[in-house]
Amino acid sequence: PSRSGGPWLLGLLARLLLWGSPGAWASYLRRSSSCTPIPHRMALCYDIGYSEMRIPNLLEHETMPEVIQQSSSWLPLLARECHPDARIFLCSLFAPICLDRLIYPCRSLCEAVKRSCAPVMACYGYPWPEILNCNKFPADHELCIAAVSMDENSSSRRMPRASCKDCELEEASTAREILENLCANDFAVKIRILRKNTTTTISDFDLDPSRVEVLKHGPLLRTEIPARLQQWLDIDATCVHNIMRGTHAGVFVVSGEVQSDKVVVNKAYAWQKKNRNLHQAVRRWKHHRCPEQAG
Repeated sequence: PSRSGGPWLLGLLARLLLWGSPGAWASYLRRSSSCTPIPHRMALCYDIGYSEMRIPNLLEHETMPEVIQQSSSWLPLLARECHPDARIFLCSLFAPICLDRLIYPCRSLCEAVKRSCAPVMACYGYPWPEILNCNKFPADHELCIAAVSMDENSSSRRMPRASCKDCELEEASTAREILENLCANDFAVKIRILRKNTTTTISDFDLDPSRVEVLKHGPLLRTEIPARLQQWLDIDATCVHNIMRGTHAGVFVVSGEVQSDKVVVNKAYAWQKKNRNLHQAVRRWKHHRCPEQAG
């Protein structure tokens, strides 16, 4: 799915703004819904952990083609890895599990997903939609679908935050262009990134502290750069995922800017033998004078 953001969010809000409160709709569903297999074509919820869903669902979709079409609008949000329970939350509404009674997502689950995913929607100028107003869902002491991941406030769990940037690896076109990029950014570092796991919904990445070469530190202290970059790895899951391209480890030259309490990576180049322009630029950097320095 496209990562452009705006169109799918606009279409999603336009289609779903009329959803009412769970109570009234639940009364109707208990009388009229039936169980049906979750089809392969429903990418959002197929293989979610159960095989049958109720239709009409909790979003008032009455036919399977409608469910498939509208659920696909959320796939780009999941691709941004904004919260590990986002899929569970959405599927509890799009494809409610087929039990003796209707089971809604817990309010706390909604609130946790909203905290992480609403900023992504805000990147494109759209608020968290009223259809997903967390106050509509039952409190945790009632029967409801709770969060699966650990509490994001727990010190033992780093909860990645999705990025507004669609960053990708840059092509090392010319050494001069790379040098101009390094001059334009606050910092530039050659680092090695390691993927910690491949089993959880969101991949965790680590910085190899023994492979950090600071080319330019700008307003940062050299000693604080590793910690700042590890923070970037923790919170900018989408950007790092795009840079890694499915690999388990890699060496990259990254550059970016310092924004208050965090760093933002604007450019990333893969350090490979074939990238001769990148190698040449890094060699020349030690003796290179940026325009403002030359002036």
